[in-house]
Amino acid sequence: MAKVKRDIIALKCTECNSKNYTEFKTKNIKEKLELKKYCFKCKKHTVHKETKVK
Repeated sequence: MAKVKRDIIALKCTECNSKNYTEFKTKNIKEKLELKKYCFKCKKHTVHKETKVK
């Protein structure tokens, strides 16, 4: 069984710029993730974009 190369990424809210979620992403995906998630600071569903984890 082959091991899959994965990176840890953070998802950042586009409205309040807070990092709310972390996810795994395989290295062969080139485009950045954009998911609609619940933001705890805004208290509503917003688009979250992929950013680096420090």
